[in-house]
Amino acid sequence: MNYQESLDKLFSLHQFGIKLGLDNITKLLAHIGNPHTKLKTIHIAGSNGKGSTASFISSILQECGYKVGLYTSPHFINFNERIRVEGVMISNTYVVQFMNKNIDYINSESPTFFELTTAMAFQYFVDAGVDYAVIETGLGGRLDATNVLNSLASVITSISFEHTNILGNNLATIAKEKAGIIKKNQKVFIGKIDEIAKEVLIAISIERKSSLFELEKYLHLEDGAAKLSFNGKQLLIENLPLAGKYQLYNASLAALVVQELFPSIEVEKLNLGLQNVVNNSGIEGRYERYSHNPSVIFDAAHNTEGIEAFINEYKKECGKYSHRNLIYGAMKDKNVEEILLKLNQYFDTIFVTEIDYERALTLAEFSKLGKKIGVVIKPLQIPSKFIREFISKKNNDSLVVLGSIYILGEIKKDLLLLNT
Repeated sequence: MNYQESLDKLFSLHQFGIKLGLDNITKLLAHIGNPHTKLKTIHIAGSNGKGSTASFISSILQECGYKVGLYTSPHFINFNERIRVEGVMISNTYVVQFMNKNIDYINSESPTFFELTTAMAFQYFVDAGVDYAVIETGLGGRLDATNVLNSLASVITSISFEHTNILGNNLATIAKEKAGIIKKNQKVFIGKIDEIAKEVLIAISIERKSSLFELEKYLHLEDGAAKLSFNGKQLLIENLPLAGKYQLYNASLAALVVQELFPSIEVEKLNLGLQNVVNNSGIEGRYERYSHNPSVIFDAAHNTEGIEAFINEYKKECGKYSHRNLIYGAMKDKNVEEILLKLNQYFDTIFVTEIDYERALTLAEFSKLGKKIGVVIKPLQIPSKFIREFISKKNNDSLVVLGSIYILGEIKKDLLLLNT
């Protein structure tokens, strides 16, 4: 297989859906030599912020001179974005070699897309000789394919209502699923988390004799900056390249994790890693300013908690625009009614779009929801064309593109094609 044929084969595995449980991934990893047992890892779960926190941790470790692997999902445009070493995406050649080497196993055992991608990442990190690998869970934690790891530390960034059909319909149950990544006698770090969920995490940490570090015990926020105090040191975090108050939490959590795991690291290195996160990790879609004049912002907020965090940041600037436009796309398992009602308070015109993906909400479903809750929405067939025309007008309007990374990725890909 060539590269495109390899990707086609990989993406065809989506037909096998989500298989929660570790039997399949354990068998697959055994087939390729159990690469995960040869890695030193930091494992990250959470409803929101896990991609940003993973990127911050990876960036800090790179600035400290370590060779770091970073595994995140989903990707925006290119599959290779998911697997990086020192910020550089996995090569097409490696993807092809891995797929060709294991094609007989793939055809006979039918692993899922995420299981196979996870195995590829672990093997790539071993072959690349990384010092550490930062691994983001896919869905949940306890039964996620990444949970074969015996990591140095577990990090849980936040817990909110998501994937309730799989993870449970209350915060305590969802917290228990996320806490599945916590191992015995391990350091565990948690971000800003609701008390109900936090009680579950504390209880499980005690049960597993793990050392729990609660970010809010070390953090003080004031005037758009964060002061993090630990081990007799103090780190001032401000003017991050990723906008939003929530990024102060993610950056602070990352700094706390690295400092507790590597106490000798200097505060200057922590700060350098936070400031260089975009270059070191390739992260995008977090209150990303795609255009300044006129203003176009891309943000991958996809659930209620993420939308609220986005709104809290957008409120700082929305009043200066003549007209506020929104392009929104969503997955079917999100609380879209509640999200639309929140967004309707801040946008003059709401456009909705869809992508060719089995979990994506269709335009017809959007229309039905809009009528039900009394929110006027307009269908948009080709968002990339609208965005390009919007930018060409150079007026004082604002345009926000909001929703799942899958949605944003499709739009960004189309914009690239339009610009070539």
